[in-house]
Amino acid sequence: MSASNNKHVGERILHAVLYEVCAMVMLVPLAALLTGSGMGQMGALALMMSCVAMLFNMLFNALFERAERRWGLQRTVWVRSAHAVLFEGGLVVMLVPLAAWWLQVSLWQALLLDLGFFAFFLPYTYVFNLAYDRLRQRVMQGRQTVATQSK
Repeated sequence: MSASNNKHVGERILHAVLYEVCAMVMLVPLAALLTGSGMGQMGALALMMSCVAMLFNMLFNALFERAERRWGLQRTVWVRSAHAVLFEGGLVVMLVPLAAWWLQVSLWQALLLDLGFFAFFLPYTYVFNLAYDRLRQRVMQGRQTVATQSK
């Protein structure tokens, strides 16, 4: 069974929220330290970026999973890598102008900051989704086992 089968809206929301919360816990203190920005300023930016990213995450994953089903793709290293690169590339387009505006820096400076975020999120996206899919598969198998035993 593919880990991408039949995810409902509630599960997509859970996935997106877990993804963002785990990332923010690691990234906000590090970004504040590296940029010299306050935790509040960087935390607010991270929250805004997180909201954009969560909405994009749900939409992107739904479309990516539809493409997986249509083309019969399995979640190989190459497919997971393409997923991570395409997802992060889409975020760059949306989030660089937001960061430039919030931090009152140039688009170039915001792009450099975003490249730092990209260096964090590219492996994070891969590892998080791999772990999520494996955990989801175990949960689904456990539910199936319980359902079978209760019959």
